[in-house]
Amino acid sequence: MKASVKWTDGRQFVAESGSGHSVVIDGPPDHGGRNTGPRPMEMLLMGMGACTSFDVLEILEKSRAGVTDCVATVEAERADAVPSVFTRIHVHFTVSGHNLKESQVKRAVELSAEKYCSASIMLAKGGVEVTHSYSIVDD
Repeated sequence: MKASVKWTDGRQFVAESGSGHSVVIDGPPDHGGRNTGPRPMEMLLMGMGACTSFDVLEILEKSRAGVTDCVATVEAERADAVPSVFTRIHVHFTVSGHNLKESQVKRAVELSAEKYCSASIMLAKGGVEVTHSYSIVDD
């Protein structure tokens, strides 16, 4: 896996993935940025949220659950001192669908957290306290 990150101006960068997708990453004006994109640490958090969501959806689809929506709300706390690393991350899944079984949703979240999500497992092994919860909406 590869990526490139090219400085464009101020604290703005264009990151390109090995698969050819690009995203603008920027900083706040008080740090020389123009606020034209997410911050680098926000990208890390969003990537983790997408990684675990990918797993949860795949597991639920394989179990033929009638999922109509899945939103992962990710909240993090960072250390006060430099480096301002993540110390805690909590992911809450709101899974919507038809006649969803709690056991299936619980299993999908647990499997992602404990076995499949490379991003959250890597962060946890690095000392971040990573927790998960879920709610189910029947529609």
